[in-house]
Amino acid sequence: MSGFNDFNNPNNFNRRRRVTYRPSRAQAGIGLAGGALFVVLGVTVAIPNFGLFGIIWTLFALGITVYNGYMAFGKKYIGPEINIEDGGAPKPAPEGPSDAETRLTQLAALHAKGLITDEEYEEKRREILDEI
Repeated sequence: MSGFNDFNNPNNFNRRRRVTYRPSRAQAGIGLAGGALFVVLGVTVAIPNFGLFGIIWTLFALGITVYNGYMAFGKKYIGPEINIEDGGAPKPAPEGPSDAETRLTQLAALHAKGLITDEEYEEKRREILDEI
């Protein structure tokens, strides 16, 4: 079984995967509407009042509007590519006492100091042993 998420297979590590992302039509539609609003503001307010800055503003807003329209309605638009690299082989478990052994030792120390009752000690001990 060699699949996308088969982390037990060492051949699947250090492999690059290509993932493409395409914004939703709603997201692109909101960008389209916002860009169109800024184009209208550029033509009616910015160009008459600010000259060259108004022209730059309007061209920038027009670019945003066209790009969002392409994302929303363009059939050939795929989206930006994201490369994902696996982090390598999984790290081996640390050598030494197991986690359960450590927890049992700590639990026994708490019980010996009288910080937990006999009932609490037995209950927690059973929980730890059941996890093994």
